[in-house]
Amino acid sequence: MVHNKKIVSVLILSLVFILVLSGCGSSATTAAVDGSGGGKVRTIKVAYDQASKPISWLDDQGNPTGYDVELMKAVDELLPDYKFEFIGTTSDDLLLGVEQGKYQVGVKNAFWTQERTKKFIFPKEFLGLSSAGLVLKKKNEQVKTLADFATAGLTLAPIAANNAQYTIIDEYNQANPNNKIKLKAGDTFGVDVVQWVNEGRVDGGVMIEGPFQKQVIAEDGPYHKFANDVVYNEFAVIKTWPLFNKKEQAFADAYDQAIKKLKEAKKPNELSKQFYGRDLFEVLDTVKR
Repeated sequence: MVHNKKIVSVLILSLVFILVLSGCGSSATTAAVDGSGGGKVRTIKVAYDQASKPISWLDDQGNPTGYDVELMKAVDELLPDYKFEFIGTTSDDLLLGVEQGKYQVGVKNAFWTQERTKKFIFPKEFLGLSSAGLVLKKKNEQVKTLADFATAGLTLAPIAANNAQYTIIDEYNQANPNNKIKLKAGDTFGVDVVQWVNEGRVDGGVMIEGPFQKQVIAEDGPYHKFANDVVYNEFAVIKTWPLFNKKEQAFADAYDQAIKKLKEAKKPNELSKQFYGRDLFEVLDTVKR
């Protein structure tokens, strides 16, 4: 009898052990499917410049949109361990907020600079491409490049030193010491380039094509009345990046995996045509920066 009782006890313990393992296996399978890994979904604060149409802005319904925002929304869909909360702000607050950890990541059509690598994590995969150009009076439309601008001795609108556009011009000057552009640092992140050029306060200014199209070319643009008076001449197409807080390497790595899949699916190409009116990725092979 004692022997039989021992056998029954062993069988019961074995059954319990099997049931426990089955329960664990079920949980593991569920975690693998929903991507949670058994942990809590983490909310990520994504800062964006809310006054940079068509790159990022608030639409008429008060919803964040634009190339940078919509592509980050697509990234969010591929990362079940994260939930993105989009927070509209200014360019200056975005830079400071991401650096201090108020936001985990920020998007603002940001260019890479050596100085910024000291404050932010740049992921391996860039977010998009941006056309940078010179805004000029119609009489100066023959000025096509930075070298042309410098040779003509034209004056440039001030650019804030923490604006990557300042770095672009500074890099040109360092590479061309005998044909420099007169570069002046502004007190704010950016001046109203179109207005300054139209008023004749300066001969030209650096601007991104998207905002120029929305401000000047679009019929409802605030400066559409100057459409026949000023021109935009592209001098470079430049990669743009999301800026991650220095403590967010794991999150930046997750972003890299997601954006790779989106690029394979041509999502950035689609959004570039939607928001910029052209597929900037068609000239990716010629992009130097």
